[in-house]
Amino acid sequence: MSLMDRILGGLYGQALGDAWGMPAYFDIDQTWKAFGGWISELVPAPSDHPVHYGLPAGRITDDSEQAFSLARAFIQHGGVTLQAATEAIIAWYDRVGGEQSPYVGPSTRRGVQALKRGEDPNTTGLWGDTNGAPMRVSPVGLLHPGDPTGAIEDAVIASTPTHNTNVAISGACAVASAVAIAMTEGVSLDTIVAAGILGADLGRQHGRKWLGPSVGRRIQMAVEIVHGPGTDWFRLRELYNVIGTSLSVPETIGAAFGVLVMAEGNPRQTAIYAANLSGDADTVGAIACAIAGAYTGIGGFDPALIAKLEADEVFASYHVREIAEGLHRLASERSRANG
Repeated sequence: MSLMDRILGGLYGQALGDAWGMPAYFDIDQTWKAFGGWISELVPAPSDHPVHYGLPAGRITDDSEQAFSLARAFIQHGGVTLQAATEAIIAWYDRVGGEQSPYVGPSTRRGVQALKRGEDPNTTGLWGDTNGAPMRVSPVGLLHPGDPTGAIEDAVIASTPTHNTNVAISGACAVASAVAIAMTEGVSLDTIVAAGILGADLGRQHGRKWLGPSVGRRIQMAVEIVHGPGTDWFRLRELYNVIGTSLSVPETIGAAFGVLVMAEGNPRQTAIYAANLSGDADTVGAIACAIAGAYTGIGGFDPALIAKLEADEVFASYHVREIAEGLHRLASERSRANG
């Protein structure tokens, strides 16, 4: 499988999981009651959804928009830099009307407002403890195929302007490391999970010390649950009740690795599980499916789903295939430079 196939898979996976989880309610019972069972297709948000009401089927949210914005900035700057990450997040914030937008997370809003006041990006993220950094970090992993160490180092940089706490950086490093390893030919899901735990543990050594349990341990707990007995529904409910699906980084990352493993790395099934898990389902789905997409490559996606994503005006506005070409060029240049 080519490197381009895996980069496309990671980018389209990010969008697929995001859009699939978008209509889910925060409460798992409410989701299952409203949809009469599984959210088994891309569907619009219900009219009474607390955040996403009015969004059509296949619409991505801030999770993917921020990831794509970061990717474009990295391409423009020739790699992951603090300046690129800062410019990207401010540009996205202004583009969506961040001061009024209901989609902007609390840590991102606080960080961007500080950045716009001219404060030092090394300190603007010192209060950022929610899941914004891991939800948008997948392009960092895509730039480091087979190189978790490089992905972890760059994930720290990408997180700093808005999420410079050890718990947020731990989550971002877990995702970036897992994506990087998922791009390796013949890799197993067990190895991908191990890379995620490695990233979580190393990432926790960076940033301001903050409240929160071990992200690496929460990944382990989630994998234990999905490998346990019971129906799919039972194990999803266990993830919801034991791991959690809130904006908390350990919950988000644990849940994402749980549905990834439960779906055996299949992007579509990963998206289905994430959506039906509920809570912050679009973020869980975006993270899990970005890893799954890097693992299977774009060939692991139903062409009809690709067409559905590409038909949406927001996704189309980001020119994702051009982003993939830019990431491919940077990753290839780095590989040649490293011998």
